[in-house]
This record gives sequence, structure tokens and C-alpha cells, in this order.
Amino acid sequence: MANYNLWKNGMEFIDNTLIEDFSNDGAVLCRGFFLDWLDPLRIGVDKLIQNPSVRERSYVPNDGSAPFFQDLVNWNRIPEFRDFVFKSRLGYYAAKLMKSNKSRLFHDHVLVKEPGSSIVTPWHQDKPYYCVDGNQSVSFWIALDDISKEGCLECIAGSHLSNILHKPKRFNGNDLYENDNSKEVPDINSNRKDYKILSWDIKAGDAVAFDFRTLHGASENINKINRRRVFSARIVGDDAFFVDRQGKGSPPFESIKLNTGDKLTGREFPVIYEV
Repeated sequence: MANYNLWKNGMEFIDNTLIEDFSNDGAVLCRGFFLDWLDPLRIGVDKLIQNPSVRERSYVPNDGSAPFFQDLVNWNRIPEFRDFVFKSRLGYYAAKLMKSNKSRLFHDHVLVKEPGSSIVTPWHQDKPYYCVDGNQSVSFWIALDDISKEGCLECIAGSHLSNILHKPKRFNGNDLYENDNSKEVPDINSNRKDYKILSWDIKAGDAVAFDFRTLHGASENINKINRRRVFSARIVGDDAFFVDRQGKGSPPFESIKLNTGDKLTGREFPVIYEV
């Protein structure tokens, strides 16, 4: 666990307004939070692409455009990711936004849409994919490149407060879990005027922080020249507990020996900040 003294200078970045906006909207822009970690994270992404894990999942569009690279849970094998998790202000920021005394890493996720990639990330919530429950959660979607509002992550404000977990799907449209009777994700794109959709022009080093329950999605990479590299860190708080989703979650944690309702613990989920 990192030393709190390393984060004292982070106090100017986060205030009560940002914390309350996160509580109310389920998503906020964290401007410049991780500028000092851009180079290490970019180096780590390059290493990962050269040596992906067994969890790597890349998608190659049928239209011949550039691929979409994804890989998960690499903090313990990519030194730059491990340093970021334990030495940055990540855990402190997460605890403040979650109003939690503790921050525990759930997993990391690298997403790279190469220039012109036509792959669209459909609207979804993260929580139904995960073997964790609780109301204290935050994902930091950290931009490693400048991204225009048109190509940025979009979030539905307030959707985390609906008490609805929508049916999780695979990228091919199939249900993730068999015999899942959950509600389908609504057709947001056909009814955009009915929703408060949050999105921003963001710079490298900015992060979108959103609750695991928040409906979100992302467009294709409309930039034909630049990559859209993102390092995402998913964090849980004091109330996190294990849930057996009765299916292959994402990411899969085959080695976990927990039962539904057990506090989320273990070396797979290290504490990265504690008051």
C-alpha cells in the first residue's frame, strides 16, 4: 500500500463539488489528474501490446479498418502499471470520490482503438460483468492521447441511481450469462434527447471517473491519424463483496475461493489506499 504523504499535493485537484457531482451524476471529468504518469503508462501499454496476457481480447472490424486492442489484469506483470497503482494518487482520489476509507484495486484494463477503427463500444454498465457488488466503486478511464468529445467516452448522468442492472452482452451481441432475464439496455442512440449524456473534449492525462453502475459507451475512433489509448483502473471501496454471477464474468478470476457475500479480499485485489 502506498504512502499517503505522496498524495498531499493532490488535494488541489479534488474538492467537494467534484465529489458531489460524482455522487449525483455517476460520472465526472478529472482534469489533469494523471499528467505526471503519462510516459510510464504509455510505455506500459507498448510493452503489453508486444506481450499480451492470456486475457487479451482484440477485435478486428469486418470492414477492414484498424483493430481494437483490449487486455485486462496486468498490474502485477507490467512494472509501469504496478508503479502507477501503488505510487500514484489513484487510490486517494478513488477513496475521496467513493466516500470510502479504503480503496481496493479490482482490476486494470487497457483499451487501444487504432486510427480509424470502426469498433463501437455499445452502451452498457460494468457492474453486471463483475464478480463484485457494493455501492462504492469508481473506474478511472485515463486518456493517454487527446480525444475529442465526438470520440470520447459517453456516460448517462444519474443512471447509477436507477437500481437496475441491465443484461450484459458480449461484443457479438450474445448474452454473457445463460438464462439471464435482466432488462435489456435501452435504445439510447435512438432517443438521445431523453437522456443527460455526459462527454468531454479531453486531454492526455485527464480521466473520466464513473461508477460501475453508470451506463456508458464509446464511439469508433473517428481520428484517422492518432490512436486512442486508454488505461482504465477499476476501484472498489469499503462495502465491496464477492458475487458469483453464475457465469463467466469479465474479467474471469478462476482462482478466487470466495462465496457470495464474502468481503472482497485476497492478493488479486490489493488495498492501494487506506485512511
